Amino acid sequence: MTTATADEFETHRPRLFGLAYRILGSADEAEDTVQDAYLRFSGADRDVIEYPGAWLAKVVTNLCLTRLTSARAQREQYVGPWLPEPVVTSDGTLGPLESAEQRDAVSMAMLVLLERLTPTERAVYVLREAFAYGHREIAEALELTEANCRQLYQRAVQRVGEERSRFESTPERQEELVRSFLTAARDGDLGGLEKLLAADVVWSSDGGGKVSAARRPIEGRDKVFRFLAGATRTFLAGVDFTAVEINGSTALAVWEGDTLLTVVAFELRDGLIAHAWAMVNPDKLDFVRRQLARA
Repeated sequence: MTTATADEFETHRPRLFGLAYRILGSADEAEDTVQDAYLRFSGADRDVIEYPGAWLAKVVTNLCLTRLTSARAQREQYVGPWLPEPVVTSDGTLGPLESAEQRDAVSMAMLVLLERLTPTERAVYVLREAFAYGHREIAEALELTEANCRQLYQRAVQRVGEERSRFESTPERQEELVRSFLTAARDGDLGGLEKLLAADVVWSSDGGGKVSAARRPIEGRDKVFRFLAGATRTFLAGVDFTAVEINGSTALAVWEGDTLLTVVAFELRDGLIAHAWAMVNPDKLDFVRRQLARA
């Protein structure tokens, strides 16, 4: 590959990574997918590539579909809940997030919901919602009929939209609540923590069998509070809490010295925590750890 061709690919890399991450829910796999696309681009006949951006998006989308189809079987055998890998977004890694819709598209809640879709439904939804592709463009990228793409999109919208309508996403309230949670956790203020929880709050932890974590979501204010009370008493000494923008909204990072122990993303409803997703699997914290080290 010539230097000029490599430079051209680099101009597309951020967008391709954002596309792959939204489809896969894995930052590491997204990086690998983009690298695979780079290799294909380097070996392709440039005379037949009229629009490199569109060509690369098609390649990445189809590579993602192949990966996601095989990954679904692995995720079904995963130890405990499988959660998407967190990504720091304050550095522009997933592109500009200037509107509520853009933030919601990369939120942990949305990525968890996208896991319910078939691989093809997910690809169609991401291309349409996050990248504003027309149905004809999507059909060309996936080598499907336009009518089929419309049906897939409508099914995905229905399955995702019904659940999303239950939640709110206000950046100011999100930051306020997370900082209140941070302060209460740091101070050991259990009463303060309890007041931040919705009655039907759910706490999901992804340990992947690598570290100790609840293998099923913890449901209800009383159970989540007891879990937090026990965790606070056990791990408070020597642990630091910081706020960081993860997947478009303020989240909590927990450190022991220079070691990132967990990242917790929150979803609010009526100003309270309705769902919390705690990533404690060290392998799935690697990408965000590298991002924070560069900050």
